Amino acid sequence: MVNIITLISAILAVLCAIYTVVVFIVGSGTFSFVIWIFGTAFFAFLFFLSLKERYKKIPRVIRYIMYVLIAIGIVIFIVLQCLMLSHFSDRGEKDLDYVIVLGAQMNKNGPSAVFKYRLDAAYDYLIDNPNTICIISGGKGWSERKNEGDGGKEYLVSRGIDADRIIPENEAKDTDDNLRYSLELIRENGDDPDNITLGIITNNFHVFRGVHIAKKMTNAKIYGIAAKSAPLYLPSNMVRECLGILKDIPNMK
Repeated sequence: MVNIITLISAILAVLCAIYTVVVFIVGSGTFSFVIWIFGTAFFAFLFFLSLKERYKKIPRVIRYIMYVLIAIGIVIFIVLQCLMLSHFSDRGEKDLDYVIVLGAQMNKNGPSAVFKYRLDAAYDYLIDNPNTICIISGGKGWSERKNEGDGGKEYLVSRGIDADRIIPENEAKDTDDNLRYSLELIRENGDDPDNITLGIITNNFHVFRGVHIAKKMTNAKIYGIAAKSAPLYLPSNMVRECLGILKDIPNMK
């Protein structure tokens, strides 16, 4: 009879291997690709150890340490997934003073799919709330031909949003920068970042981190506004986001 651990680890190794190919084909990023290679190797290793009970040859102390580390990793992963999921349906509030769109990849033909989802959510919000000002934040990465802030503004203006309602931020390199520099622009625009209502627009898996970093930076009333994500790539984004949350814990409230 096949050991349940052997069966589960074999299935997970195969699924990770298949998903590695999917991520590679779509070009979702080197880091995403490496995560799934690591997952494939990890579950393949568990499969190897479980066959013929090879794990019993490992000294008991080391084996127990491995059990504890794996258990801790599983608990952390589940908690982080629940935190992300708790913001998947965020829709903000009406008539916010400002919304900040967190930048993402700008392709040569326009916003990437991830960025377009965020900009489309901003478009819907701005149409329904004509007095809200929008800041689109994001600099120019090494593979980009245009700043994300400028590119995002052009996209929204092309859809009919008044250019005067959109402020591009073109220096940010990560989520922390997106929010810090955007708050500076709000101050330069004549408003106190601690006394406004503010929406954070980003993809559903990213809202938790964006909102809680913003809460550490300002006393404004902050609301998440969740944009969609491509279902096929959501597993990769949610696994990668776990690492992002762990990295940014010191910057979150």
